[in-house]
Amino acid sequence: MKLSEPDTKLFFELMWALQFYVNQKLKIHDVKRIDDYADSTAGQKATVREALYSNIELIDSFVQENPQNCSTANLAIISAWKQFIRGSFFIERLLKKYAVFIQEKNVYGVLGLSQSIDQLIDPTDMPVYVDAVLLPFKGKIIYDGLMGFQNIYFGGGIRRSLKETYMRAKQNNQIIDSLEKPKAAQQKKSTPRSLKNWMPELEELAKRAKALKGSLDHPAIYTPAFSLVKASIEFAQIAASDETDQEGLHKALNKVRRAYKKSSTVLHREEYW
Repeated sequence: MKLSEPDTKLFFELMWALQFYVNQKLKIHDVKRIDDYADSTAGQKATVREALYSNIELIDSFVQENPQNCSTANLAIISAWKQFIRGSFFIERLLKKYAVFIQEKNVYGVLGLSQSIDQLIDPTDMPVYVDAVLLPFKGKIIYDGLMGFQNIYFGGGIRRSLKETYMRAKQNNQIIDSLEKPKAAQQKKSTPRSLKNWMPELEELAKRAKALKGSLDHPAIYTPAFSLVKASIEFAQIAASDETDQEGLHKALNKVRRAYKKSSTVLHREEYW
């Protein structure tokens, strides 16, 4: 859930180089050497950080002047930081490969730097609300090293809403794990190389289910239970044959709901002695 040590070192080298440049251009602090800037206080760096995001065009100036003789690859990394995303985020969960940041309907997979994000947050406090700046870095998303935690308690409604936002993004392959990829490319569902064809089994089940019939001699639950089986098989057949048939799936699912409701009603009417 964090960058490798070499990548973390590279990130800070590039960030301090850029911030030192911004500091020199805007004459914020009296610092003459980049090493001195790297050793400056967190408060001093925070001031320069604010100036950077308020004057993002200085990134282009840095790339053009290249005062630290950065390689082409490293200049490309810095140039990509113009795509930064700043604001407040919910950290909804911590996964092995990244932390899940949510901002409105957007779900981001974010890596830590020298520390994994799970080392900064007590999992029992999830979700947490933070102020952060997200940056692209070598095809991944990181934060820029500073994160402000807001001490807010969230009720069950917000927790459920955040979970649903995450689950929806996960199901539809919409978790954004790179700011350098076109968004449409990230949302496109990957197609498995091969899928088992379940239709023969489902057709066999449907054929067998036709024989399921209740009667006056049977317990009352038989008829709705058998209807639930048939409706469920029909729903599975549509799903297995064409998952994009949303209208057909919803209609079949409504049949399942009706059969379930009838089954539930019969059970509630049942008298036990």
